[in-house]
Amino acid sequence: MPTQTKIDKVAGLKERFSRADNIFVTDYAGLNVEQITRLRKDLRENGIKYIIAKNTLMQIAAREAGYDDVVQHLSGPTAIAFSNADPNVPAKILYDAGKEFSEVGKPAVKAFYIDRQSFSAVDVERIANLPSRAGLLSRLVATLESPMVCLVGTLEGILRELIG
Repeated sequence: MPTQTKIDKVAGLKERFSRADNIFVTDYAGLNVEQITRLRKDLRENGIKYIIAKNTLMQIAAREAGYDDVVQHLSGPTAIAFSNADPNVPAKILYDAGKEFSEVGKPAVKAFYIDRQSFSAVDVERIANLPSRAGLLSRLVATLESPMVCLVGTLEGILRELIG
């Protein structure tokens, strides 16, 4: 018979699974307290919740939220990062932490989900190296602005010659 505490924990996890746009399933084994605290702080500063819970409770919550694929990755020491930010933000933090703590090679991303689409661990580097949403939007604006600036310069040159 499940206790009320476990029922509440599953309900909270289910809500996180349902509300999150991005979910990163990680293996944190081998990290010491200082390293995991620093990782959690970096994630928290960017609005990302990093939760460590019993795998059975996470499995129940994932199934109830419609993330049946997550269950296969919930074995061993597992933590999940829930984010509504750009997917490259948590990917970059976790990828950089994996490089920084290279002596243990953790946190290792087992799998991640962006808008309910599943990706394998090998794709995390590609996502981590993408520019942020703001960076991509500024590139788009610059690309759209460039031809207009050239057109204005050309028309201005023609008028200057006509007047001259």
